[in-house]
Amino acid sequence: MTAPEQGVASGEAVAAAGAVPDDVPYTGSLARRMMFIAAGWITILLLLGGLALDRTLTGLVTRSFDEQLDYMLTAMVGSVEIGPDGEVLFNRPLGDQRFLEPNSGLYWQITGKGHDDFASRSLWDRTLKVDYSHFLAAPRIYDSDQFAGEKLRVMERTILLPGSDTEWWFVVAASRDDLDAQIRRIRSILFWSFVVLGMGLFLMAGLQTWYGLGPLRRVRLAIKRMRTTGANRVTDPLPLEVQPLVEELNALLAHSDKQAEEARTHAGNLAHALKTPLTVVMNAATAKAPDLADTVIREAAVMRRQVDHHLARARAVGRRAVGLSRANVGESVEAVLRAVTRLYDTTRFDLDGNRNAQVAIERQDLDEILGNLIENAAKYGGGSVFVTIDADPKAADCVIQVEDDGMGIPESERIRIFDRGARLDTSKPGTGLGLAIVRDVAEIYGGSVTLGESEDLGGLLVELRLPRAG
Repeated sequence: MTAPEQGVASGEAVAAAGAVPDDVPYTGSLARRMMFIAAGWITILLLLGGLALDRTLTGLVTRSFDEQLDYMLTAMVGSVEIGPDGEVLFNRPLGDQRFLEPNSGLYWQITGKGHDDFASRSLWDRTLKVDYSHFLAAPRIYDSDQFAGEKLRVMERTILLPGSDTEWWFVVAASRDDLDAQIRRIRSILFWSFVVLGMGLFLMAGLQTWYGLGPLRRVRLAIKRMRTTGANRVTDPLPLEVQPLVEELNALLAHSDKQAEEARTHAGNLAHALKTPLTVVMNAATAKAPDLADTVIREAAVMRRQVDHHLARARAVGRRAVGLSRANVGESVEAVLRAVTRLYDTTRFDLDGNRNAQVAIERQDLDEILGNLIENAAKYGGGSVFVTIDADPKAADCVIQVEDDGMGIPESERIRIFDRGARLDTSKPGTGLGLAIVRDVAEIYGGSVTLGESEDLGGLLVELRLPRAG
């Protein structure tokens, strides 16, 4: 197995196993993160809901228990009267049988200062403690542990009975055993109900996470199929939220395909361009031609021009692929003018327009384009060069115009002049690649270049259009 095949196989193994290579950074699992958030909220809500429901149900049960005590206390007050000797007695017996059974857990007692306690038989030899320090116009209820081993729920009230000046304390007490047993049953039911509910919610959250992340798994499988089948697009129907990701992925793949096709085209063009000069040199060398040296020099110059041209295109394509480019046109033009002025010190250069215009192109490529255009204008012009930045501010693209007062280019030659190595004036040094490089680099960035006639100077007008920076 070759090295590339081993790389593909290892990549497939990693993908199949769901592992992440050591050199690929990651920030954890989306599923684990979603489950952690869901588990946290479910736990908090169940705890808060359980506590609230526990307090509500416990309060309802306790209130019902207290209402029974209040009913008994009211029945006592309604049944009591003052006897001939000033003691209290019932004119009718209380209806609950537990008052007659010793230690039954339900007790009553009537107490007055200076009088014997009047108590239920269920108290037997015990007495309910009474606090005489406060007059209780309304019933007061509280818990008491005055009996060993038996917690009580006590309700008491102070009453002034007709025919008596004594303050009588009416007390009803009941064991909390039944009340606590009911509360324990309620809490047990709540606990197990919330446990089952929590497990169901966790299961539902897990299913939701698995189902919700399904489109991402489909994208992963689609990418794997692309790698194994040679497809170049993800075409599977996906939800609306994932579709933008797929569109960006497809755009990236299209961009990569375009770059690969451009690279193949450049390689083919360069090979084709170098083939003829190499053939000429080979034939001259084989024939031992007397002008072999001149032939080699001439054809080497041709090959160098071709290499320079394709290198310029390759650099532009590479820089464009890095990301969003931005360059200030005014700064680039001024830098080029400073350099060209040293070479053509007798030429007058004028600059006008919006010097703050921004274009979506790398500064190095913009300098190369403008350098070719301005240098050509100075070289073939009559001594005046006029540069206008953003000549049409309302246009979608930024328009840069370079004018000179030279002889211009006939309209019939304005298309051919963009060919590699095409030159109309061979009396001046040059490679004939300047305008070809300008056109190719501008088109790489989505721009264009056209030739015309300058109305003001009468020479050549070069109009360069480049996309504005967003």
